[in-house]
Amino acid sequence: MADQKRRLVIAIDGPVGAGKSTAARRLADALGYVHVDSGAMYRAMGWKVAQAGVDLRDRRRVAALAAETEIRVEPGPESPHTLVDGVDVTALLRTPAMDEASSVVSVYPEVRDRLLDIQRGMAKEGGIVMDGRDIGTVVFPDADLKFYLDAALTVRARRRLHEVQQSGTAAGLEAVQAEVARRDARDRGRETSPLAAAPDAIRIDSTALDAEGVLGRMLAEVRRFLKPDNS
Repeated sequence: MADQKRRLVIAIDGPVGAGKSTAARRLADALGYVHVDSGAMYRAMGWKVAQAGVDLRDRRRVAALAAETEIRVEPGPESPHTLVDGVDVTALLRTPAMDEASSVVSVYPEVRDRLLDIQRGMAKEGGIVMDGRDIGTVVFPDADLKFYLDAALTVRARRRLHEVQQSGTAAGLEAVQAEVARRDARDRGRETSPLAAAPDAIRIDSTALDAEGVLGRMLAEVRRFLKPDNS
């Protein structure tokens, strides 16, 4: 499908552990598009704040730091690389500490506005699949295709536990599930850009689907969209 002349902007939203980053990466690979994990960008901002020794809850100082920080996402051989002021921090972002940091800084409108400008700049030429929590509602409200990926809390917690353990961090399922539930409440309840499905999003429940099943559903929707009567 990579030879399609029209290069789409595709948004994928959903809560933590729904499988949206895996789905977005696989969909981008299938289409020959660029994959951008917006969550990694917020983790990168959290990393920058931590490196600067700034209190995550000091909104004024975090906002000032965000204004002078450059975050880029570049294609890599297996997955995108996230750079902060030219430094590749990809390997440092998938930890519970960075999850918490991103969840805190992402509630600040100044941080979201800064990253919004960067994210929209990435999509000017199309050919992009971006996943996050407000991509279809705020970042790309006019995206060609929008997906909302969800799964049962227990399933999402098990997936998140696997990610945490792969990073070398010891954790238990009960603690991870409680943290996922807290993240859900924070993401859905924040004043700025809360997690929500866009009214025109295609909903996919991945509770009983593996990565291949989710990809198949998404590719079917892309094919349907790219039919001649939609071009």
